[in-house]
Amino acid sequence: MIVNVDLKDRGYPIIIQRGLLDSLDEYLKGRIFVVTNTTVYKLYGQKLKKYATDFVVIPDGEKYKNLKTFEKIANKLLSLKIERKDTIVALGGGVVGDIAGFVASSVLRGVNFIQIPTTLLAQVDSSVGGKVAVNTKYGKNLLGAFYQPKMVLIDPNTLKTLPNKEIKSGLGEVVKYAYIEKNASLNFDENATLLEFLVNNSFDENIEHIIAKSVQIKANVVSKDEKESGLRQILNLGHTFAHPIEKISNFKITHGEAVAVGLMFAFELSYKLNLINEEDKKKALSLLEKFELGQKLGKKFSPNKMFELMKSDKKVQNAKINFVLPISTTEVTMKSDIDEL
Repeated sequence: MIVNVDLKDRGYPIIIQRGLLDSLDEYLKGRIFVVTNTTVYKLYGQKLKKYATDFVVIPDGEKYKNLKTFEKIANKLLSLKIERKDTIVALGGGVVGDIAGFVASSVLRGVNFIQIPTTLLAQVDSSVGGKVAVNTKYGKNLLGAFYQPKMVLIDPNTLKTLPNKEIKSGLGEVVKYAYIEKNASLNFDENATLLEFLVNNSFDENIEHIIAKSVQIKANVVSKDEKESGLRQILNLGHTFAHPIEKISNFKITHGEAVAVGLMFAFELSYKLNLINEEDKKKALSLLEKFELGQKLGKKFSPNKMFELMKSDKKVQNAKINFVLPISTTEVTMKSDIDEL
């Protein structure tokens, strides 16, 4: 399957194919520098050795997505005399893709960049759209750029090595796409919408279709609004709540798990504001329950504490927090006139 991100001269293909990591000759040419982490290197490093000029291997974990790791990668690449015509390949999940992409946007003021995402979260979300960044003590992804890859190569077989926690993390983003489908103005070739598809089908038997449907929605949104000046903000459904949840948990709750909880909060808030009816809310919570998403939070996740952290979010405008809130099961709107949760 191929999904195209239409950005004119900077457009690129997203190729989804089982066993793709065993047949990369067509895609990896020239000098290739692979950025990966210790876990993924052990699992899949061997498959890229014939193409790699060298590897840069970083520790595994969200806490390493910072300027210190950025500097380590950049210095290693500069010591290897990377040139502008060379390519950085991000082999791994969202952390690897984000930080490798940020390095690619910065080293020599920009070199070629390819994403090979190995987690469900990265395959359906972070590898597509060109957002690359690192975290700071002030919050997530506050230093970064919009820098599109040359292509995204997705092998669903890599999901077989993921623990269930990581699959659930990716499903949080998948479910998010189902709720913004109408905003994305995308008509699938198949009759079923993504929401209907998720309600009526199992995940395991339909991985490729679910990945393809998800990235089609994101590609369509990114093609219309690359730098989040308008429509692309709908991709943040659940995220305004999710980022404080991640931070308060010290990232023990994964991004996708936090997004799923954020979706619960978003539907509850929409219901409280009379933007949706009780049936819409119940449908959404039922789907999250089907995939065992939307865990309960402890007392340390108080509304006041979360609200304060939201105020430092990069999407705050004129000191107002921007909430993406459902107005049906497949459509959202922006609200910034909310003063408390």
